[in-house]
Amino acid sequence: MPQTIKAALAATVLSATFTAAPAFADEASSITITGSATLTSEYRLRGISQTDRDPAVQAGITVSHASGFYIGTWASTLSGAGTFGGDNMELDLLAGYTKSVGGVTVDGGLIYYVYPGANIPGTSFDYYELYGSVSGKVGPANAKLGTFWAPSQKDIAVAPKAKGHNIWVYTDWGLPVSGTPVTVKAHLGYSSGDSGYTKGLDVIDYGIGADFAYKNLTLNLSYIGTDVSKANSLRWGNGRATGHDITKGGLVATVSAAF
Repeated sequence: MPQTIKAALAATVLSATFTAAPAFADEASSITITGSATLTSEYRLRGISQTDRDPAVQAGITVSHASGFYIGTWASTLSGAGTFGGDNMELDLLAGYTKSVGGVTVDGGLIYYVYPGANIPGTSFDYYELYGSVSGKVGPANAKLGTFWAPSQKDIAVAPKAKGHNIWVYTDWGLPVSGTPVTVKAHLGYSSGDSGYTKGLDVIDYGIGADFAYKNLTLNLSYIGTDVSKANSLRWGNGRATGHDITKGGLVATVSAAF
């Protein structure tokens, strides 16, 4: 997901970074276009694997205006527990606004999650979230504090024909290692609500790792997981992997190319 759109979303995943991507700009219209293409050993959304611990291909693009408004899209392959209604693709559509205020940057907007291949008649798995964050320097480190909030809506409910909601609060930290292409990363998140994403549980997700940058390429190695117990993990597992497999910690390798 470009700085990853999942981090502007997010992610999400610890590979959602503080690095900047090269851009194409139209000076006359003050438009900037950024994007990325990613290959990851697995797609983790808020600590939970959406691909049964299998690899995923991801890509995204963002169109920004000098005023601070932007629109974007991001997509990833899915498998196993991440295939809502048999869908093998997640498509995110977003619009937001960002602005620097003093020494910090504020960002906020709306993201709409689409599962175009869902094949259960009469059932939709699409839903939306509002997001916001503030980021800046804390000493030598880059820091971000943000939240994603899904208001009550039926497409994310745990129980059929009910409504579900969810809130995710997270913090990301990045510490560049002086004189090297390495940035040490840390992430902590907390989800709460009665949505099908966390199966109605309160979930802590975490990650620790590092970025290795070379020109427009970034390799991220991170250990990512959740605090979901082995007993509670049984709520997942409608794929090849067990619920414990997709919620416990694991090493994730990601290579991203920015353009």
